[in-house]
Amino acid sequence: MSSSTQDPQQDQGFIRVLGRWDILALAFGAMIGFGWVVLTGEFINAAGSLGSALAFVIGGVIVALVGLTYAELVAAMPHAGGEHHYALRALGSRGAFVASWAMVLGYISVVAFEAVALPQTVLYLAPDMQVGHLWTVAGYEVHASWAAVGIVSAIAITALNYIGIRPASVFQTVAVLFLLASGALLLLGSLTGGSTEDMRPLFTGGIPGIVTVLVAVPFLFVGFDVIPQSASEVKIPYRQVGRILVVSVACAAAWYILIMLTVSSGLAPGALAESELASADSMTELWGSRAMGQLLVLGGIAGIVTSWNAFLIGASRLLYAMAVSRMIPAWFGRLHPRFRTPGNALLFIGGLSVLAPLFGQPMLVWLVNAGGINIVVAYLMVALSFLVLRRREPGMVRPFRTPAGGVIGALAVVASIGLGVLYLPGMPAALAWPYEWGIIGLWWLLGAAYLLRLPGVRPGADAEARLVEAVERRRA
Repeated sequence: MSSSTQDPQQDQGFIRVLGRWDILALAFGAMIGFGWVVLTGEFINAAGSLGSALAFVIGGVIVALVGLTYAELVAAMPHAGGEHHYALRALGSRGAFVASWAMVLGYISVVAFEAVALPQTVLYLAPDMQVGHLWTVAGYEVHASWAAVGIVSAIAITALNYIGIRPASVFQTVAVLFLLASGALLLLGSLTGGSTEDMRPLFTGGIPGIVTVLVAVPFLFVGFDVIPQSASEVKIPYRQVGRILVVSVACAAAWYILIMLTVSSGLAPGALAESELASADSMTELWGSRAMGQLLVLGGIAGIVTSWNAFLIGASRLLYAMAVSRMIPAWFGRLHPRFRTPGNALLFIGGLSVLAPLFGQPMLVWLVNAGGINIVVAYLMVALSFLVLRRREPGMVRPFRTPAGGVIGALAVVASIGLGVLYLPGMPAALAWPYEWGIIGLWWLLGAAYLLRLPGVRPGADAEARLVEAVERRRA
């Protein structure tokens, strides 16, 4: 395997098969997971119907700012691993490790989240499925049948990705189309049977209510950055890749805003507060049919698998890139000789997702918050890389160039810092001890073991080659 800086046309054996729709379906499906089904009631109760929609407008703008920095960078450096390469060129080896390690936890947290969300969704369709009590986690009774749904699904999704990007992409497209169909039915039901009275109060909870929704934005919108991770498998001009990335963020923001408004029009505030799956219950009320509510839950399952599928792709390519740069063991950087996928990285992430259902429903909230703050850290590092490269390498070839780049980059930095502050102690959405801080602490203790052994390599276009040489000299 070559140790030199990767050329956009080779990237060490990946197969270029992803077209325009494949890329859009990958990013949109990644961003529209299960949060729109399971968290909508909490959002509307916290901020009101318009308040929660406003939070997603604000969140969409923030994410779009970061997305614009990604759009320019992915077109300029279309390598598997995305932000790993941006930070390595702009910030050097240690900055790249921080950015990559943070995003890996963000990705893995989403994959594990979906492994827990799926059995919780199936429970809505089959309330009597709880058989074989195992243990209790944070007050939640974990049953063998419930955990088995998540475990078997984790094995199946991992296997699908293991055998190639093409079958995973086809699966993604079909699932996204079903997801869109369920959303269209919810919108139609709201337009024909929704009530503006049910949408009141429009605002509740004031600024803290909006902040409660905003703090989930990094977790819910993470996914557009899967496009840079899979850039080595894209077969369209890279300028178009940057544009599609921005479009995907706009589509996801529109989806979440639409869900807040339509769901709130179908359930009175009292019913909304008592609902466990507000989106499904609203669909039932709007159409006067429990079957329609169950259909929406199936749409939620489609969202789960699209997000799950996309983040397995993203996380595995990022681990692969870190391994090729010698930041983590070379085992993660091996491509399957037949399928041309990072099989070892996929098996590792799939193994973690198999374990997640054993912790029960409480794991959902822990993963959202622990993953969210790490995603924000990665976004901050990418925005800084964008600004550094604009200043240090003005002549770098940029097939897609973000307008008003300096302003956009600075705003992306400020927005990322602002989101990160929301997770700190004393803030309305402070991370919980010991579970959420514990997940973060264990992850970064493991990261510190690699970081302390990593040679300090200055930034530059050849930073990866110099890092590999430095690691190999140290081993010799």
